[in-house]
Amino acid sequence: MLSTDDIRFFLAIAAARSLAAAARALDVTPSAVSQRLQGLKQRLGVQLVSRSARRLTLTDEGELLVLRGGTLLDEAAELTDALQARRGTIAGHLKILAPLGFGRRYIAPVVAGFRTQHPDISVELELSDRPARAAAGAWDVMIHIGALKDSTLRLLRLAPNERFLCASPAYLKRKGMPASPQQLRGHDCIALRENEEDVTLWRFARRRAALEPDVIRIEPMLSSNDGEVVKAWALADHGLIVRSEWDVAEELASGRLVRVLSNFRLPPADIVALLNPGRGGRARRTQAFVEHLRAALAPPPWRGRPR
Repeated sequence: MLSTDDIRFFLAIAAARSLAAAARALDVTPSAVSQRLQGLKQRLGVQLVSRSARRLTLTDEGELLVLRGGTLLDEAAELTDALQARRGTIAGHLKILAPLGFGRRYIAPVVAGFRTQHPDISVELELSDRPARAAAGAWDVMIHIGALKDSTLRLLRLAPNERFLCASPAYLKRKGMPASPQQLRGHDCIALRENEEDVTLWRFARRRAALEPDVIRIEPMLSSNDGEVVKAWALADHGLIVRSEWDVAEELASGRLVRVLSNFRLPPADIVALLNPGRGGRARRTQAFVEHLRAALAPPPWRGRPR
């Protein structure tokens, strides 16, 4: 007979698609994953995966276990949620996925506060430099910043967030302050590679003007997938960066960074919550956390400072 722990274990295997990745996700050794998978096969009497040198492929029986097992877990969670709601309790397990930098600074403290208010909740917070690549069944709430490619997910706006072009005073003294987007071609530009966006295409729209935006293709002198690295390069006088206001508000207020082309506006990158419709997206604990997070970000902590 299958237990709910067995189903969760196999869903982790299916999402990881390799023993090593599954072991990391489950925080166990690859040999422990292999032994448990073998035990599951013997108890059920069917082959659930076929193994190659690099990855696991689900058999038809494995696909059936993922499909039906995931449904059973969702139904069990919804039943638990409904029963807990009858006695006014928010309970169950909540998995949250968030970007690395924003997650460390703003999401992690909110998660801890939410858990303190609702001690019957268990929360797993996963921080990633590419959260949008996570498997759909691997999270209940995803915190996302910027444009979305998948419009089928339920989206709740949490807080406004602009993007600013900025540089250090020493860099601007050395290279000069650009007066238009076209003049950026003579500058050292730094790119942050995230969210699978076209990060070398910078779009500028004039404030209070119904003109076509200026679209500039930059050739970055430096690039990284880590926002902290990119900001550190700008602070060290290496060039211009485009960053979210939540990340550079303190540096702008202190004068360590300076706004560039402030009469132009870059596409905003609002903070949103995505709810997984196939995994507790309507659960009371999920809704309660999103409302708790929205309240914590209102007004946005990064607003109200000089720019």
